[in-house]
Amino acid sequence: MPNSTTSRRLLHLSRSIMSNSKAPTNGSKILEKTPLSLDEAKWTTLKKIAWQDPTGTKRIWESAERVVNANTTTDAVGIIALLKTPGKPTRIVLEKQFRPPLDKICIEVPAGMMDKNESPEQAAERELQEETGYVGKAVKTSYLLYNDPGFTNTTTSMVYVDIDMKDERNKNLKPQLEAGEFIEIFEPEVDTLDDTLKHLEQEGYAIDARLGAFALGLAALKLL
Repeated sequence: MPNSTTSRRLLHLSRSIMSNSKAPTNGSKILEKTPLSLDEAKWTTLKKIAWQDPTGTKRIWESAERVVNANTTTDAVGIIALLKTPGKPTRIVLEKQFRPPLDKICIEVPAGMMDKNESPEQAAERELQEETGYVGKAVKTSYLLYNDPGFTNTTTSMVYVDIDMKDERNKNLKPQLEAGEFIEIFEPEVDTLDDTLKHLEQEGYAIDARLGAFALGLAALKLL
């Protein structure tokens, strides 16, 4: 693994390269964007909700919902995967992944949908190994988080996972990506995460809300 000095040099080199282009790319691109009829939709649907406000007035709300739901405690998990090595700064496992709705590469925490009869902790450990190759132990799970309550009812639980770098399985990583998944892993230091994300945004990357909220929380602690 690169040390912090090497990581800073790589980040500086990345900034120099990206300054000459409009936005980072891994070769993915949007070919076409067209309206989607509900009978074609496999993963999401739209709902018109009639509701009554405190004055008794009937109102209409438009909402997006997932079509597939395994009747789990949460729709998905986001994973705060921390690399802990004695005598070295704690690092976090992040991903770069092209997201078609954004037409950008997004900086994200590892994440994934829950499987049936699976706990958030089991899902987090499974998804982490599948997407990154890292084997970790779930140590803390958040309360249920509603992703965008004015738009959708989808939910996430954030799971903290510790990764022991002394574990031999974490020295020869073997991700198990699904077809259509193209994920680049990188591991910035937690202490400077907020600044790292600011630089990445300036380079043209999108920042996932779950990761951004975590980084902003860490930065806020320094102000207290």
